[in-house]
Amino acid sequence: MDDFDIFDPRRPTAKRPLLGMTVLVVEDSRYACEALRLMCLRSGARIRRADSLTAATRHLKVYRPSVAIIDFGLPDGPGEDLIRDLAQTTPRLGVLLGMSGNDAMEERAMDAGADGFLHKPIASLAVFQETILSAAPSEHWQLGPRVVADETVEPDISAYRDDISFVSELLEERQDGPTLDYVAQFLSGVARSARDSQLAEAAGVLSQTPPGEGRRRAQASHILQMVQDRLQNQLAI
Repeated sequence: MDDFDIFDPRRPTAKRPLLGMTVLVVEDSRYACEALRLMCLRSGARIRRADSLTAATRHLKVYRPSVAIIDFGLPDGPGEDLIRDLAQTTPRLGVLLGMSGNDAMEERAMDAGADGFLHKPIASLAVFQETILSAAPSEHWQLGPRVVADETVEPDISAYRDDISFVSELLEERQDGPTLDYVAQFLSGVARSARDSQLAEAAGVLSQTPPGEGRRRAQASHILQMVQDRLQNQLAI
């Protein structure tokens, strides 16, 4: 039995088409998770969050969600590894989705066994619902017409503050190659989602700067200063 059967026997409705579902979001960004939390709330679904592959594995030993949404850039490995594992698990989860701010990851997600893909930044409630419902088993469909949610979701800026505070702590602790690779991909997606174009551009420069001659560390120090300025100025972006 999945969470639909155990926790919520109610049927989906036109306005709450995901009623009865439980969505596991495997995502390290608080800002992205807040957007998905609001979408689940408005769609009738419950949400659980794991911020790493390790945390997701612990969760899946205890609960079986109706939907798993898995980001590609996680701190302890690529999300496609988890997608591949879950796609081969019996019984299979009802809906398995990949998610990334890099559109090139869609093909990799589908090759790994995903049923669909969400492009970040995620803002459209209608796209979120349709992506899940198009892959959902028939027991999750409501009878009759469904209301198309012509609505966008705007997470609280405090979630973005949490994300860039995390980046600040990482860069203050260490600036080795793997850490800078992770910071570049994490911050690029988060800043773009929050429409912080300057920080997103700086993260893109970091990702393209080759190691050596101190250039990459200099760019990391520049990003650290930008992040700290935003934290001190209460995110005046």
